[in-house]
Amino acid sequence: MKKTIRNHPRAVLAVALSATLLFSAGQAMAQANEPEEKSTEAVNGSAQPVNDTWITTKVKADLLATENVSGLDIKVETVNGVVTLSGAVANKAQKDKAVEVATKIKGVTRVDSSGLTLASR
Repeated sequence: MKKTIRNHPRAVLAVALSATLLFSAGQAMAQANEPEEKSTEAVNGSAQPVNDTWITTKVKADLLATENVSGLDIKVETVNGVVTLSGAVANKAQKDKAVEVATKIKGVTRVDSSGLTLASR
């Protein structure tokens, strides 16, 4: 071993440096992969993150898929889990249904429907 170190000091140094860098990179990667957003595991058993963008997308998709709700005419915004619905709906039943759909989405803390108006025909 001593002979190897004497004859190849740069190789030994390179191996030691490579091992150190590999270890450091592994730790940096592990820290970078820690979730920054809260997880829905406690909410619904899934490991998918809940964030405002996800909530908005899910509410909008569910509104579009719901019968008797004009999902194209309803704008959805989410800030800190509070969903704000705005736009025009045909009647109070559609407004109530839109609020019900949004309320059922995981991560939604409150729904503000004050921006939904009844369209005049």
